[in-house]
Amino acid sequence: MIVKPMIRSNICINAHPAGCAKEVEAQIAYVRSMNARRSRKPGAPVSGGTHAGGSSAPVKAVLVLGCSTGYGLASRITAAFGYGAATVGVSFEKEGTETKSGTPGWYNNLAFDRASAREGIPSFTINGDAFSDDVRRQVIEAAKRMNLAFDFVVYSLASPVRTDPDTGVLYKSVLKPFGKPYTGNTVDPMTGKLSVMSAEPASEEEAANTVKVMGGEDWERWIRQLTEAGVLARGCSTVAYSYIGPELSHAIYRDGTIGGAKKHLEATARSMSKAMAASIGGAAFVSVNKGLVTRSSAVIPIIPLYLAVLFKVMKEKGTHEGCIEQIERMYAERFYTGTPVPVDGSGLVRIDELEMDDGIQAEVNRRLALVTEENLGELGDLDGYRHDFLAASGFDVAGVDYDADVARMDTIGE
Repeated sequence: MIVKPMIRSNICINAHPAGCAKEVEAQIAYVRSMNARRSRKPGAPVSGGTHAGGSSAPVKAVLVLGCSTGYGLASRITAAFGYGAATVGVSFEKEGTETKSGTPGWYNNLAFDRASAREGIPSFTINGDAFSDDVRRQVIEAAKRMNLAFDFVVYSLASPVRTDPDTGVLYKSVLKPFGKPYTGNTVDPMTGKLSVMSAEPASEEEAANTVKVMGGEDWERWIRQLTEAGVLARGCSTVAYSYIGPELSHAIYRDGTIGGAKKHLEATARSMSKAMAASIGGAAFVSVNKGLVTRSSAVIPIIPLYLAVLFKVMKEKGTHEGCIEQIERMYAERFYTGTPVPVDGSGLVRIDELEMDDGIQAEVNRRLALVTEENLGELGDLDGYRHDFLAASGFDVAGVDYDADVARMDTIGE
C-alpha cells in the first residue's frame, strides 16, 4: 500500500513506519556526532553522574516515562547513545496491524529497540498506561530482572486522561483559560491559511481535573514506589518537562488550566527533592523547554503561528533547536557538568533561554503584528513548521521513498 499523511483538524492520524524509523536513526546520528564534538565516550564515567553532589559516576540506567515521541524519545536516545545507559521506556501506543497504521510512537519504539540491540545497549519497552500501578510493577520487575538501579528518571507524560489508581475515577484535562474566553490566530500547517481559534473559560472542576491529570501527583507516586522497591540508585535525579513560553500565550497556557497543572508539578518537585534527599540523596527538577511542534501544540490557539515565526527568527540567528538538540544539550550542560544543576530563582532548569532571549522575542512580536497569509512565507518558516509537523508522524523525512509500496503496517522493516 502507498502511505500518505491523513490530516484532520491539524492532527495527523496515521504514520509511516519507514519514515518514523528513519527519523529515529537521524536523532541517534546527531547524538553520536555530539559525542565526538564533546569528546564523550558512551559508558565512561561522566562528571555529575550523581547530580546532587556533582561527583563523577557512570550513567548506568535511565527510566523514561513517555518515551516514544518528542522530548521523551530524545531523552531516551540521548541516554542510550550519548551515555551508553541501559534504558527502560514506557508509553501507551496503538500497535500497527498488517493493514492499519499504528501510532508514530509505536514505530519509534520499535526503531529505538532495534538500534539499541544492534549496539548491545540494554533496553526494554513497556506499552501500557504509565498512570497505572500495574505498569509501575512491570517497570520494577524489569529493573530487577535486568539488575538495574535507575540513576535518572525522566517524566515526560502528556495525556488527556488519567485514571486515579486509588479511586478508579477517570479525570480529563482541558486546555482552557481562566476568567474569560481566549481568542488567538492560528495557521493550518498544510495550507498556510490563517484562522481564529477560541477557547471558553474553564470551570473550577475542569481546572482541578487538569491538575489531577497533568500535575505532579502521578510523578510523585512513581518516585515513591520506585524508591520503596529499591530500584533507584543512590543520588538518583528525576526531571519532568514543562513549558512557559511567550507572554502572548500566557492566558491560554501558563495562566490557564495547563499552566495550573504545571505549577502543581513545580511545587511537587520541591517537596519531592526534600524526600529524595533524605531517602537516597537524590533530587527532583522541572526543566522548562523550548516550544516545538507536537500533536498537542498544533491545536493550541496562537502557538502554531507563533512557532512558525519563532523558527524563522531563530534559524536566522543560528539558535534554533529541535527536540534532540535541546535534550542533548540539557544532559551535557545542565545535568552532567560536574557542578550542581543550575536553576533559576524559582528553582527551574531553564533550557528555553535561547527562545526567550529578549532580542528573539522582540523580533517575533514585531513580525506577528505584521503577518498575513500573503507574507507568512517571508516573515515565518511555514515550510519548517510543516516539515516538523509531518516528520513527527514519519512523513517528509529525507531518504524515504513515499511512493514505494509498504507491504505491512505492523513492522518497520529491516
